[in-house]
Amino acid sequence: MRPRPGEVLHFSEDPDIRHFAPHVAATAQQPEAYVWAVDAARAPDYWFPRQCPRAMAWVEPDGRTTDADRERIIGPGCGTRVHAIEYGWLERIRAVELYAYRFAATDFRPFGTHRHAHVATRPVRPLGPPEPVGDLLELHRAAGIQLRVLPGLWEFWDAVTSSTLGFSGIRLRNALPRAAESAPPPAPA
Repeated sequence: MRPRPGEVLHFSEDPDIRHFAPHVAATAQQPEAYVWAVDAARAPDYWFPRQCPRAMAWVEPDGRTTDADRERIIGPGCGTRVHAIEYGWLERIRAVELYAYRFAATDFRPFGTHRHAHVATRPVRPLGPPEPVGDLLELHRAAGIQLRVLPGLWEFWDAVTSSTLGFSGIRLRNALPRAAESAPPPAPA
C-alpha cells in the first residue's frame, strides 16, 4: 500500500475519519499543528499498528552504506531493507485492521530535512474513502522487506544507529526496557 504519483498517505486504525484538522501530536517535537502524511518511500514505516514500536534500517541509495554494514545488519542476499518489532506485537500485527487515507500531495509540503514526511497546516479531506491495507506480513513480503521479530529492539537499534545504513525508529517509547535496565540486581555476596 503506497501512494500513487501526486498523492501522500496517512495510515490509521480508524476507518471513519472524514476530514483531518491540524493538531499538535502528543509526541511532537515542534509546537506547530499539522496533519501528517508520508510518500511512497516511507509508507512501509507505517505498515504497523499505530502504537507498535519498530526499528527500521535500509541501504542508502547514495552509496553511503558500506557493504560490511549491509551484510552485518541486513544480511547477505536479504534485500535492502529490514524492519524489526518485538515478539509481543506479532499477534497485534496479524490482527490489526489498518486503513490508508489518500491525499493530494499538493495539499502538503515536505517537513524539514525529512523529505519523506509531509505536513498540511490547514484542514484537508481525503481523496476518497479509506482503503483497507490488508495483511501487514504479506505487505512486507511482497515489498521485499524483512520483518524481524526480536525479544527486544534496543540491541538492534544500537547497531543500526551506529552504522552507515539509513534508519528510523517509531514509537520506541513503547518498546520493552533495555535488558540492562530490566535485569534484576546482582545477589548480595
